[in-house]
Amino acid sequence: MVHIAMQSERGERTGLKEVAEAIDSPVAFTSKILQQLTRDSLIRSTKGPNGGYDMSAEQLERVRLKDIVKCIDGDQLYTGCGLGLPYCDEHNPCPLHNDFKVIREQLSEMLESTTMRRLAISLEMGEAWLKR
Repeated sequence: MVHIAMQSERGERTGLKEVAEAIDSPVAFTSKILQQLTRDSLIRSTKGPNGGYDMSAEQLERVRLKDIVKCIDGDQLYTGCGLGLPYCDEHNPCPLHNDFKVIREQLSEMLESTTMRRLAISLEMGEAWLKR
């Protein structure tokens, strides 16, 4: 997503192989993830010789990390037990419940406040990178 966002910020589309190479991910795996992201309208897919993946200006501002996590992994990050136990909740806490609750709230806040545009700009300005 971050690679696609950076290319979109430049007004360009990027292809499947380019995305996979940019993040050192197998093409088949990357393809399945991109299909999910397209189905959830987090990115756009255009077929044809000038096709590829991109994000509209509106998507760059609207899509946040929380949307990507939910699309790929569901809401388990927000609702699941820190130890992976099926019964953990406020009434039946696991040994990590209260500590994990604090971390989950901080993580949730970061995921909800981080836009794709912000990440793309940090790459463009050389403040961050996807691979060395």
